[in-house]
Amino acid sequence: MDFSHPRYYNNRELSWLAFNERVLQEAMDKRNPLLERLKFLAIFSSNLDEFFMVRVAGLKDQVKAGFNKPENKAGLTPKEQLKKIAKKTHELVKWQYDMYNRTLLPMLRAEGVHLLAPNEWNDEQTTYLQSYFMKNIFPVLTPMAVDAYRPFPMLLNKSLNLAIVLEDDEEEEDDRKKLAIVQVPSVLSRFIPLPANNDTHMYALLEDVITTFIHTLFKGYNVSSVTQFRITRNADLTIHEEGARDLLKEIEKELKKRKWGAAVRLEMSKKGFDEWVLDYLLDELEIHEKDVYKIDGPIDLTFLFSFYHEVARYKEHLVFQTLIPQPPKDLDDEEDIFEKAKERDLLFHHPYESFEPVIDFISDAADDPHVLAIKQTLYRVSGDSPIIEALKRAAENGKQVTVLVELKARFDEENNVQWAKELEKAGCHVIYGMTHLKTHSKITLIVRQKHGNIERFVHLGTGNYNDATAKVYTDFGFITANEQFGEDATNFFNYLSGYMEKPEFHHLVVAPFDLRQQFLQLIDEEIRYHKQYGDGRIIAKMNSLTDKQLIMKLYEASQAGVQIDLIVRGICCLRPQMKGVSENIRVRSIVGRFLEHSRVYYFHHHGKERVFLSSADWMTRNMDRRIEILFPIFRQQLKERLIEVLHILLSDNVKAREQNEDGEYEYVKRKEDEEEVDSQMMLFQMAYDVADDEE
Repeated sequence: MDFSHPRYYNNRELSWLAFNERVLQEAMDKRNPLLERLKFLAIFSSNLDEFFMVRVAGLKDQVKAGFNKPENKAGLTPKEQLKKIAKKTHELVKWQYDMYNRTLLPMLRAEGVHLLAPNEWNDEQTTYLQSYFMKNIFPVLTPMAVDAYRPFPMLLNKSLNLAIVLEDDEEEEDDRKKLAIVQVPSVLSRFIPLPANNDTHMYALLEDVITTFIHTLFKGYNVSSVTQFRITRNADLTIHEEGARDLLKEIEKELKKRKWGAAVRLEMSKKGFDEWVLDYLLDELEIHEKDVYKIDGPIDLTFLFSFYHEVARYKEHLVFQTLIPQPPKDLDDEEDIFEKAKERDLLFHHPYESFEPVIDFISDAADDPHVLAIKQTLYRVSGDSPIIEALKRAAENGKQVTVLVELKARFDEENNVQWAKELEKAGCHVIYGMTHLKTHSKITLIVRQKHGNIERFVHLGTGNYNDATAKVYTDFGFITANEQFGEDATNFFNYLSGYMEKPEFHHLVVAPFDLRQQFLQLIDEEIRYHKQYGDGRIIAKMNSLTDKQLIMKLYEASQAGVQIDLIVRGICCLRPQMKGVSENIRVRSIVGRFLEHSRVYYFHHHGKERVFLSSADWMTRNMDRRIEILFPIFRQQLKERLIEVLHILLSDNVKAREQNEDGEYEYVKRKEDEEEVDSQMMLFQMAYDVADDEE
């Protein structure tokens, strides 16, 4: 049977939009506290920004280059994809603002929190804002006239701007209309608290205040209209690695260009909207009318991230109850992590279990006089990273410290350039990975000499060495003192930093060399076991599934009768439940309080259960264009824990959605007598129960 027909696949971009729609559903979910619902609107907007800056921008580049071949899975040309993306995105943005205006703002008001429009300001508030404007805002503003001598300014990516149409009565009719641009300063808060009593909290939006008093910048002219607008630009870096003598400098150069890429989206406020301004901007930015989004409310709802924190200070009941990551099940209080790892392999499940032991693992190594070397890959780290500080301290303490900093981690390039410089200054040996490949693997090797013996400790993870995201991303971490893992880690780092052929590994499977082949082989083996014993089962958890070869192999396994459960948070190009093709495959997505980020792969193998953790999703880029690691779990108790987690996720009937044969997602229906299972809350409760038992 030919599994390559386009009808068997979801388009990658439309599948991503379906994921972002699930994020939007969380803003609708009445079980979420009000401020959390507002935050989901901000997450939706932030996600959409990145989607336009990278994915939509890439498709537009293909159209400009005259590329009109269909993509290889769902069979849509770049133009067809852009058309469908625009249609779906316009629908989602309308839904987003309907929810904001008609549901969430009225609920905020009922709680005594008001975001006031200018027509709602009373005389006292207007006077206060006028004074505030003159004192705090006016000095920061720069009006930019647009005429023959002053061309249209190059406006920053994602900056909020005002287009002011002015009329000069003294000019002749054809020259009466003038255009000026004023950028809304990003250095100022988007919301301004207004004087109010203790029970009521009122705010005005910065852009509304500037719009109201904008005439003070243009004395002698009549302000005809003020249109709020925002441009999203192509922000994908074009890094010429082959000719770059210094990748650090090449990336710094490209980062400057990112702010000025070609426009891919124009958002304009319906309030004060001016058709003449729209026509002008369409012509100036060279974009199509379908790329214009007329917004019924404040442009760029990512300001709700900071508004969330503002309101949460005095409305604690409107946010999620604080959940404190618990001490890991595999570690007792004050237990030496190195000595424990020598006894047995350790598994951590974040954010249910604390990320602190991972920080301690590196921090203790930095100060341990017996430690000779620390080697680590860094993809994304937090802004004030304790891990970076520990690595710098280790180098200052005379240890051999090698850090692979992935400079091409999208939208973290600037941070990573800065970290690379700081680490080098401290005496660390910093490398930047391999040409044309992103190093996405998460691995740390610590080499120590004790009692004359060399000991190696390895940490491997499904997520980044980022203490901030470890509180909101679900991930697994693994520490072992197994000698063969130690040898594998040593060879892995030597391969990355030096000139050598790809090493043979005992346990690690590494992309872009062997990873896809390993997964294909594991699925083939499951098919063989099923044909012999009839008990084939695969459970795979990941962020996204796009790789066509793996999808075709899963279809083959389904046809053979293997039962397959896929837990895929985001993009899923595979279509389940298609008769004769994928009827034995179920696909579910869990979108909830925490971002499901861990990658776990389970193969039943007639009771010989094989369980793997990985940094890699089943995406073509992870198989072919990234350095990734897949590693097996051998210790039986750890395998059982991972299998239990998978089964809990598969029993979720609160935050889980299932994909049907048409590629649409629907909430899992709960049976009448079935208890509610919110998998994330259940896993947190289990971590609390373990901590209570240990006390």
